[in-house]
Amino acid sequence: MLAKLGLKFEVAPSNYAEDIGARLAPHKLAKVISQQKALTVASKYRNAIVIAADTFVVCRDKVIGKPKTQAEARQMLQAISGGSHSVITGFTIVDTDEGKILSQTVETIVHVTQLSRKEIDSYVKSKEPIGKAGGYEIQGLGSVIVEKIEGDYFNVVGLPLSSLAEGLKEFGIHIL
Repeated sequence: MLAKLGLKFEVAPSNYAEDIGARLAPHKLAKVISQQKALTVASKYRNAIVIAADTFVVCRDKVIGKPKTQAEARQMLQAISGGSHSVITGFTIVDTDEGKILSQTVETIVHVTQLSRKEIDSYVKSKEPIGKAGGYEIQGLGSVIVEKIEGDYFNVVGLPLSSLAEGLKEFGIHIL
């Protein structure tokens, strides 16, 4: 997604151990995780702007991460079926030279169609839900389960580009 904005970048995994079970409010949790990821990477670079993000789903006041197994994916899809949930992304921008840090969160409401057991099984068999926040990928086959969204589509994909572009302006980076 960053390449589509015309940004030149390199990917540097943070290896920060995310803990979505921490007892923090969802927006605070998203900020903390994105900050820790960004600061972990920033400590290894000079003269760089570091961007880190973390996205998860909140359904019925419970934070839902990324399923690692088909059984977990099935449970997540059953939980979100026929209702709405929030997709929250926290992102952090760090200027490694100036020590300047900006952290924000973006929330999008996603409404999911009522899924039959057969539809859930079929989607899980595609393996697309594995490793995806909430157990679906809106830009892939999962698009057929999304009835509508309220908010930023790219937030659901995993990075709220409009908000990120606004934040980058504070670091002297203008996309347009």
